[in-house]
Amino acid sequence: MPLTGLHLLLTYQCTLECDHCFVWSSPEARGTMSLADVREILRQAEDLGGIEWIFFEGGEPFLFYPLLRAGVRLAARKGFRVGIVSNAYWATGVREAREALRPFHGLVQDLSLSSDNYHGDAEDGRLAENAATAARDLGIPCGMIRVAQPEEADAAPSVGQLPPGVSAVMYRGRAAKQLVRRARLHPWTELDRCPHENLRDPERVHIDPEGNVHLCQGISLGNVFERSLREIVRAYDPEAHPIAGPLVSGGPAGLVRRYRVAHRRRYADACHLCDETRRALRRRFPEILRPNRMYGLP
Repeated sequence: MPLTGLHLLLTYQCTLECDHCFVWSSPEARGTMSLADVREILRQAEDLGGIEWIFFEGGEPFLFYPLLRAGVRLAARKGFRVGIVSNAYWATGVREAREALRPFHGLVQDLSLSSDNYHGDAEDGRLAENAATAARDLGIPCGMIRVAQPEEADAAPSVGQLPPGVSAVMYRGRAAKQLVRRARLHPWTELDRCPHENLRDPERVHIDPEGNVHLCQGISLGNVFERSLREIVRAYDPEAHPIAGPLVSGGPAGLVRRYRVAHRRRYADACHLCDETRRALRRRFPEILRPNRMYGLP
């Protein structure tokens, strides 16, 4: 597994409850890393070797500003390149945004700001613009992440991390429940590959507040507080893995066929079929298809 990036889900809590959220974040969501957790994950990243990037995400990482600031400082001190993903709720003005971002000057190489119609109204869009202006003033590289509405059929599909610009909806997490009714549906047999993640040779994984290492949200390879990241990475055999194996060879349709999961005829996309199939398999693979939060459960 040629990992070069770790994406730390610093918290599940968020100021918003977006319909397209992969991890079901909301103002009521619970689960946040401690500074000790961040220190341990960074130590394991050093021990593993090859990690270049540490991203701090959520939820909304700025909700726990002292933790975010300390985590960024630690990661930068260890020589990692650092990124942050935020909805910019804190950027009520350009001056205020500069004060929030000033401690990250020289430490952060990628500030990704979510700004689209899922993130509130026009005023919320101005927050992201304020943050982007402040980042430019401070010399912090910054980009906007925008997820298209289901009706925007021409939006480009994303591979791996959401890129700057407009990306198509991925119907997993909350989107698999909230947005499917607005999507164009496809025969399930056509959904025979994973278009968004490189499951055979992943370059990045997410680590949630409980320590689960996610190949994709809701597919846990192990827990860094129970087994080291080095051990987890070395043990990963994509072809032999009970969930990744069928996905690598035949996509979500292959997962359905491997375990003969009951299914519908049509789905919004590969993520939608995968999400529903994994839900049906959770009792069979509770140590892999976890935690509850990734499936919208308390």
